This record gives sequence, C-alpha cells and structure tokens, in this order.
Amino acid sequence: MTQINRSAPVMVTGATGYVAGHLVKKLLDAGLTVHAPVRNPENVQKLKYLNAIAENSPGAIRYFEADLLKPHSYAQAMEGCELVYHTASPFKLNIRDPQKELIDPALLGTRNVLQQANHIESVKRIIVTSSCAAIYGDNCDLVKTANGVFTEDDWNQSSSIDHNPYSYSKTVAEREAWKIADQQSQWDLITINPSLVIGPGINPHATSESYNILKQMGNGTMKFGAPKLGLGAIDVRDLADAHFAAGFYPKAKGRYIVSAHNTDLFELTQTLIDRFGDDYPLPKKPIPKWLAWLFGPILDKSVTRKLVARNVNYSWRADNKKALKELNISYRPLKETMRDFFQHGIDNNLFNA
Repeated sequence: MTQINRSAPVMVTGATGYVAGHLVKKLLDAGLTVHAPVRNPENVQKLKYLNAIAENSPGAIRYFEADLLKPHSYAQAMEGCELVYHTASPFKLNIRDPQKELIDPALLGTRNVLQQANHIESVKRIIVTSSCAAIYGDNCDLVKTANGVFTEDDWNQSSSIDHNPYSYSKTVAEREAWKIADQQSQWDLITINPSLVIGPGINPHATSESYNILKQMGNGTMKFGAPKLGLGAIDVRDLADAHFAAGFYPKAKGRYIVSAHNTDLFELTQTLIDRFGDDYPLPKKPIPKWLAWLFGPILDKSVTRKLVARNVNYSWRADNKKALKELNISYRPLKETMRDFFQHGIDNNLFNA
C-alpha cells in the first residue's frame, strides 16, 4: 500500500490541458500545492485559467519551465513530490507527421517523466493518463475479446503509425511506462484509461480533439448526419475524480478503464436535440456506412476507409467495474454531460470560430 502525504506538493504535467484542468482544480480545492511544469511560465494568457482557480481555492500552484521532449526537464518541478500525474500527451487526429506530432511526445514524454522519478527520492506514486486507445484499436477488435467486452487485460494490437496513429501513440507510451515501472521498486505506477473525454473544460480553447468534435456538432459540419461510430464516453469532471482517487487510495493498482457510457457518435448528438435542436444545425439522422466510407476521407483527411470499415456500425463495450468499485467514483448521465459541454461551447462562442 502507498500512503501519500497531502502536505507534499503534487506534480501535474500538461496542467494547462483539457484533462488536467479539472484535476488541478480538485487538487487546489483540497488545499494541496500543485507543481505545474509548463513550456513558458511567463505566458500569463495561457495560465490565466489555472491562476483564476488558484485565487479562489485554499491550495497553491507553482510553475516550472519544462519541455516534454527534453530529458531531465522535470527535475525541479518534481523535487519534493510524492505523487506525480503525467497527463501531457497530444490528442489530435488531423496530422501530417504522426511520429513527430503524436508518437514522440507521447513516448518520449512518458519516458522522460518516469525516468526522472528514479532520481527523485520523494516520489512514491505516478499516475499516467493513458487511454482506452491503448486497450483497443478498432471497434471490430471487440470480437477478439474473451467475453465480448474490453477490459484492463486487453491491449491494442491493431493500430500502427499508418492506421490509428493516435491510438498507436497511446499504446507504445503506456507499454513504455510499465516497462520502466517494472525495472524499479521505489514508486508504483497506475494508469487511467479513459474513453472519449467530453464535458466543459477549464480552458475553453484547449487543444483537444474533443473540442473539435463539439465544434463540428454545433457549426453545421454534421448537419446532414453523423455516423454510428461506436465509442465510450466519460465526463472530464468525473475523470478528474478518478485521477484524484487513484492518487490517494493506498490500494490502487494497475490499469483502470474510466468510461461511463457505451455509446456512439450519432447518439451523442441526439442528447442535444430537445434543448438545442431548434437553434443549431444538429444532425437528425445517422449517415449510412457506405456514405461515410465514400465521402469521409474526402471531407476529413483524418478519416480513412479502413477506419470507417472497422468502426462504423460496430458497438463499443467496456467493463468499467474496477474503477467504480476500487476508486469509489460515480458518473454523470450522458445527457447532462453533453448539455453542459454544448452550453460551454455556446458561452465561449466556439461554434462561430
């Protein structure tokens, strides 16, 4: 069992990002001191959302200059910390160079953080934000599972740098994390494996594919329909609860699938129709698979015909019992999350950008 001293600072990489925002808020609200390594501590504009949270909480935040791809970059920020959260990793699908834009930041960033911990005696536990993308590659992989459901025992075997490179980046990064963890005995490793993260963020301009999907729902991109592309979904606020609990629950161990709903992209949009359908061009019907296969790659370079073939009209199912039981967390209803997320988009003028 690992007991974390709450008077010690907690380091959070990617603190200005979508996933980390609510985690930082939760840590600050609990009166903890957060060490936030960022690329430029002098960038007041980028840090204003975190600073606003800190000003209204009993905790404190300190910034340190660091670079995800630079070895030993996290030494100063990690000093004195017993608990380290590594959330920094890009989530974007429209890319030109998968190696440079996805795989290097995910893999090398994870390696740099975890190897640095080996040189900081205070570190007792590291929480890595992985993804369900490290558990599966395509929805049709479900047929290969033991009981027709994805679990923490599954690993993504079907992604590559050429097919689902984002999923591949999360897979190689998490495997590297477990490899490094197994080579030492100073600290324990826990991975949080969320499905698609949705819900209002701390920073409305965070660079996350979740925001791109939200914008497409509200700006007319999906007005002619959305595919029934199976996926899991988790509220970003509930995900923060899971991270927090994993950090301080002494018996936490291994991987945790954090996913509230087995759903699909079209169903996500339909949770918004009754409240926002009159004012925004939300899709009223699903796109047939053949149409998504034919035109998807033309309309969006991140969509390939192989991706459509292996994911659209396939269900997505994951077993989330381990996180619910061991971390003692609960999940918001899907409609509540989506309504809050869409209203967040309206309030921040995201659909006209």
